Amino acid sequence: MLTFVPSRAVVKSKIENQESRIKNPFPMHLQVLFEDNHLIAVNKPAGLLSQGDETGDRTVMDWVKAYIKHRYNKPGDVFLGSIHRLDRPVSGVIIFARTSKALKRMTELFRDRKVTKTYWAITTEQPDPIEGSLKGYIYKDTSKNRSKIVPKADSNRHKGAKMAKLDYRLLGRVGTNILLEVKPETGRPHQIRVQLADQLKTPIHGDLKYGSRLRNQDGNINLHARKLEFQHPVTKEAVKIEAPIPEIDQLWQLFAEMTEW
Repeated sequence: MLTFVPSRAVVKSKIENQESRIKNPFPMHLQVLFEDNHLIAVNKPAGLLSQGDETGDRTVMDWVKAYIKHRYNKPGDVFLGSIHRLDRPVSGVIIFARTSKALKRMTELFRDRKVTKTYWAITTEQPDPIEGSLKGYIYKDTSKNRSKIVPKADSNRHKGAKMAKLDYRLLGRVGTNILLEVKPETGRPHQIRVQLADQLKTPIHGDLKYGSRLRNQDGNINLHARKLEFQHPVTKEAVKIEAPIPEIDQLWQLFAEMTEW
């Protein structure tokens, strides 16, 4: 198995975004977690979009394109395929395809649930029980950009409602702050956020949209995409990519001693 766990040091490369649609060029420090000719994975900072929307705000995708263009001195546009997304206020590992072949195959791996996803979440409520599984139908209200759990009997009335499944367990506690490991089997909109809040009654710290009573100063939430595990779509090797917790977040640093790096 190829395991990638970077040190705390980031790959510091000042990159000015050359995509004309971005309103303001920006220098960023890019933490590359994995890179080969087919794929690239980075540690997404909370607060950054995964890819473009109507706001025109900067995105991880633009960030990675600029990094590739700069590092390999590539002329013209750079191909980068979006495989999955992380919500804007979420941090952690996100992976992109550098070739169309890798994009097709990785998309199939995610679709067929052959990618194991592990998240860490901080909450102030202890789950009962401390380990278990959650299942429910999730309906996304696009007008409010909010998901909710609906009864199975109402899943037909709520057009587009889909079954969501995840496993969770308590990893540790520091004072009133509790660290959970969450492994979603499905990939529904806001799935972890709404299932922890509505079904387990443990809203994620800072997630005001889903019931947290505590706000983070930067407006982000304490949900971190910790790890991805899959068979490489081209080389067929087993790959495990881990993303260090955010260094600048004091709440995350309470649990730093529990990590292996």
